[in-house]
Amino acid sequence: MGKRVLLIEDEPNIIQAISFILSRDGWTVDTHADGRTAMDEVARRRPDLIILDVMLPNRSGFDILADLRADPGTESLPVLMLTARGQARDRDLAERMGASRFMTKPFSNAEVLEAVRDLVTA
Repeated sequence: MGKRVLLIEDEPNIIQAISFILSRDGWTVDTHADGRTAMDEVARRRPDLIILDVMLPNRSGFDILADLRADPGTESLPVLMLTARGQARDRDLAERMGASRFMTKPFSNAEVLEAVRDLVTA
């Protein structure tokens, strides 16, 4: 089972919370906060899973997700999308674009841990 996650998120409190939760569960957590250079970071880190915020500086999470799904090297990489906007249209768009799972903020620690474990063992 893979144990490396790339968290692409720009809110420090979310980064800290998710990093703590997953590190305590044995994951190596790499973080990145800029949408423009996110794909370079994915290529460099080669994670087993990506947790991707929808609203990032310089480029949206939806744009990054589209790039991930268009690249043969990352097309099947599990992606957990996070957003503060829980509108149905955001969820529908994420599903149509190939997000593995969609979660709205705020979320519980148990929710994140369960989602990550499910996505990597699926």
